[in-house]
Amino acid sequence: MDRRAVLRGLLAAGAAASLPQTVSMADAQAAGITTGSYALRFDQAAKQTIAGLGFEIQSDSIGSDNQGLPDLVSGVPYDLTASERTRFYQQLLKAGRADRGFRYCRLALGLYHRGLTADNKRFTDRYDGQTALLAEMVARSGVEGLAVEYWSPAPGWKSNGRLVGGGLAADTDLAAFGDALVDDLEHLTDHGLKVSYWGLQNEPRVNSTRYSSCLYEADRYRDVFTAVAPRIRAAHPGVKIHAESQYGWTGAVGRALTASPEAMDLIDAWTFHKIGTDSTVQITTDYRAGAGGKPVFNNEFEYLGGAMSDWRCINTAQSIMNWMTFQNSPTWWWLHALKPTTNAESENYGLGFWRPPGDTDFSHHPDIKAGHWDFNPRNWNAVSGFVKYLPWDSVRYGVDEPRHTDGSYYSEHRIMAWRTATGKPVFAVTNRSATEPFTYTVDTRTAAPFQGHRYGPATNDQTLPAKTGPTLEITVPPLSIEFWVRTP
Repeated sequence: MDRRAVLRGLLAAGAAASLPQTVSMADAQAAGITTGSYALRFDQAAKQTIAGLGFEIQSDSIGSDNQGLPDLVSGVPYDLTASERTRFYQQLLKAGRADRGFRYCRLALGLYHRGLTADNKRFTDRYDGQTALLAEMVARSGVEGLAVEYWSPAPGWKSNGRLVGGGLAADTDLAAFGDALVDDLEHLTDHGLKVSYWGLQNEPRVNSTRYSSCLYEADRYRDVFTAVAPRIRAAHPGVKIHAESQYGWTGAVGRALTASPEAMDLIDAWTFHKIGTDSTVQITTDYRAGAGGKPVFNNEFEYLGGAMSDWRCINTAQSIMNWMTFQNSPTWWWLHALKPTTNAESENYGLGFWRPPGDTDFSHHPDIKAGHWDFNPRNWNAVSGFVKYLPWDSVRYGVDEPRHTDGSYYSEHRIMAWRTATGKPVFAVTNRSATEPFTYTVDTRTAAPFQGHRYGPATNDQTLPAKTGPTLEITVPPLSIEFWVRTP
């Protein structure tokens, strides 16, 4: 007898009785589980509003493999030709949407925006038109605003007088320091940019000797944060303040902040860096337990080390889904929109590549001309469907789904459902298996048709034949992501 047919019958019987279903891990492995029954619960209370996704922009140079801060003026959109800037805004930052795609642009002060005023205590443009170009990019791509965060404060405030390494000087006047940080934001807002998020320090426990950083002991971070964050909030009352941009509330800095009622009053969200981790971690770990009711989200995702792979493509998509499904995150941010063809880390970091005008080595990325850019498929295809089909302020709803008898969820096959801000139902499904297709039997609770769109390591927005509800049987090939959108 066909073991898969038997299993389908067992799953269907479980679905008819109640959801979620339970199938033992041993039975699943023995039967070669390739199906599951699911029900979209738009009839229940909404889970959370998803604001939209974010990206980081490299608007200045960094050495290959993150080694050093070159004098070279190079960045995005600066290096791109006029027509390539337009294509970048439309095709990547909007993901081909007519209105708007990504919501937030992460800007690394002290790293990718590191020009200095004469007193070395405030940031300004390092090259003519740097901030004006950022404002053009934001306006033409429809991005809401910047997520401004320090990799290092200006060196005039540092113990070593440099952007790289060191910490805040022990005798720093925190009131004056806070005023300088406000001035940094006003340099940006004076050019028409909105600041949506603000963070005191990227990865505050890192003391890098290669790129901009600033080491904070936990108590020092708390004291500086409680001194300067009120000034940021007073000057920009709409800005969301997050902490601590690596371990959230779980690390030493986070513990110091949670122990301080004053600090907790200033924190709008906790941010984590789960860089390249298996998306299952977001299922098995509760990042909300000690958050004090504040939202939690990932504000940096990329891959460190090793070659990019097809598995990583699907894992990235599942990271987005699992942060939102299991952690109720309001947003999720990839690291870089574009990385230069010159840098060793670019394949693991970028949604695309651009060739700086000075790069004449066409042995790599030979099809990208100087001043032009192209997509990095394994990263871009993992993220772009969410930019396109999970528009701003979509509202997530629950899904009844199968589990193993130990209560664990299927980690290779994930599902998430939402309504757009205009009320259109959408759901996404994945198959992280490299070898076996997986069939989702989805009760949509509506007789309306749904149009499918497939993504994968080498596939971007492939249109699939429409299916009509209420029950859709969707077979997802190995290493694929699909979005099913109700039509019309």
